Amino acid sequence: MFVAGTDTLSSTTEWAIAELIKNPKILAQVQQELDNVVGRDRSVKEEDLPNFPYLHAVIKETFRLHPSTPLSLPRIASESCEIFGYHIPKGATVLVNVWAIARDPKQWADPLLFKPERFLPGGDKCDVDIKGNDFEVIPFGVGRRICVGMSLGIRMVQLLTATLAHSFNWEVENGIKPEKMNMDEAFGLTLQRAVPLSVYPTPRLSPNVYS
Repeated sequence: MFVAGTDTLSSTTEWAIAELIKNPKILAQVQQELDNVVGRDRSVKEEDLPNFPYLHAVIKETFRLHPSTPLSLPRIASESCEIFGYHIPKGATVLVNVWAIARDPKQWADPLLFKPERFLPGGDKCDVDIKGNDFEVIPFGVGRRICVGMSLGIRMVQLLTATLAHSFNWEVENGIKPEKMNMDEAFGLTLQRAVPLSVYPTPRLSPNVYS
C-alpha cells in the first residue's frame, strides 16, 4: 500500500500546487482560509483538516482533473455481459478510462477548467464525492476492489497541499507568468506532469515556524 501510494501521492500534490499557482485567486482564497483557521504562528496540523471546506473542494477538483491513475487497473470479466449495447465477453480484460469520465462534458460544466466551486454548496456537484459513490468521478475506483489506500491518500494530499500553500508563496522560475505555465500531461501508469513543476518558495509565516 505504501509503495503504490508514494508516486501517486506526490504527483497529485504536485498537480494541486501547480493548479493553485496557475490560478492566483484560488490560491489566495485557500491561503485566506488557512490563515483564518491556523493563523501564521504555527504549521497546519492533521486535526485542522476538517475546518478547510474550500481546500477540500480544491483537492476534489485536482483528483477530478488530474486523477493519479488515468486508467483503472485491469479487470477481467467473470461472465459475459452487455453494457450500453457493447458486448463484453467472458474473460475479456477491461480498463476504465477514469481520466475521460471526469472530463465528460455531458456530466461536467466547463470540464477542462479548474473550478473548485463546483463542489461547494450551491455548486452543480456539491453532493458529489471522490470515494467511489458517484460514478462521474472515480479516481480511486469503485466497488469491492476500490483502492485500499484511498482514505490515507486523500488525507495526505490534503495535508501536504495545505502545508505547502500555507507556508509559502510561490513564483514560477524564469519569470514565467502563472497563467502561461505548462500544464501538459505525460500519460503512463500514473498521470505525471510532462514538465516537472519548478518554482521558488517564499516564506509567508512567522520565522519561528521554520526553525
